[in-house]
Amino acid sequence: MRLLVLYGVASFVEAFGVSQVFAFMLLYLQGMGVPRGELGQTIGVLSSLVFVLGLPIVPLWGVWADKYSRKAVIIRSAIVEAIVFSAVALSRTPWQLGLSLLLVGFQLGNTGVMLAAIRDVTPRGRLGTAIALFGATSTVGMAVGPWLGGLMIGVLGMPVASVYWLAAGLSVAVAVLLAFGSQEVRPDVIPQGSVRSLAYGAVRGVLADPAVRRLFLVFGLAFFARQIANPFLPLLVDHVVGPGSGLASAVGLVTGTAALVGGLASPVAGPLGDRFGFRPVLAVAFAGGALALVLMPAMPTVGALALVAVGWSACVAAVTAMVFGLLAVEVPSERRSATLNLVYLPLYVAGIVGPSIGAALVGGGLGAVFVAAGALLALGAAAVGVPLLLGHGRPGPVQ
Repeated sequence: MRLLVLYGVASFVEAFGVSQVFAFMLLYLQGMGVPRGELGQTIGVLSSLVFVLGLPIVPLWGVWADKYSRKAVIIRSAIVEAIVFSAVALSRTPWQLGLSLLLVGFQLGNTGVMLAAIRDVTPRGRLGTAIALFGATSTVGMAVGPWLGGLMIGVLGMPVASVYWLAAGLSVAVAVLLAFGSQEVRPDVIPQGSVRSLAYGAVRGVLADPAVRRLFLVFGLAFFARQIANPFLPLLVDHVVGPGSGLASAVGLVTGTAALVGGLASPVAGPLGDRFGFRPVLAVAFAGGALALVLMPAMPTVGALALVAVGWSACVAAVTAMVFGLLAVEVPSERRSATLNLVYLPLYVAGIVGPSIGAALVGGGLGAVFVAAGALLALGAAAVGVPLLLGHGRPGPVQ
């Protein structure tokens, strides 16, 4: 329980800061003088930079963690977070902001390591709940970040950079907390061999296992939808309320409320998965998320948009919890740690390609962006649900 709490705090603070970067990028770029007609494409391009450097080195972090120290790898992430958020706060031009976001690549690779450690210390009967609780900390962080940022900017009149400085300070505090409060959790089998061969051998192992490959592909659909739509949600808010002093508060309300309810939904999804099966809950979550995304551009008020965004966020949280649960129980123990360390590999690919797709689509209107993202989730619902309807899914409560 102590480890779950500490890792939950680390996950919360990371999401807190990252959500603020994306929620208020629109305002930050406006302050830098980016023309209104160029904001959509600029946001899409900058958002795609986050995972560029991280993608090739993420497999290495998992091996370093298992071979040497999970604790050190997780603390490293918190330290880099502080550097990234400080660099974002110091940015005064779009290209400086882009360089700052490139540094996020050195911050990645901690979530899978924390998941592997949680899996190793959690009894099987409580695994779904533990993973869902851990997942909730990230989504709650995504809620509190925009809410507090909206208060600081829209109500207190503080500059946008101030929210990034706050995130940097909290990241430093997390690094200290983990250094002195967390224990080292070693894997059952310590990997032997060179780091490079082990890292990319783990990637080959994921791609060679049909069951894991399917789960990663399904997870990739969810991430592609998320990365296509999420960077443009503040623009959707701007479309509803228009520019002005109330924009920051409205962005905080929509993104923050959606993320909070998503965080609360994740612990509910865990026990539902334990009871009814991970795959049925996963299929329903995909379908619900697809519907919410398609409806978003049609919402006439901030309140209506926030309500639909709540449904979207809850479905995303449930998808994440179910995929984590499936990987934790279906991957053999000798490959479980390496696989969980790579669990966000689909996110890193989607994080590069998704916003770029959104930037290309936004010229045809914001509706095109959200419909495309919804179509991907509908495809995920079909990929998971059709085999179940045909009787090809695995029976039992842990399917």
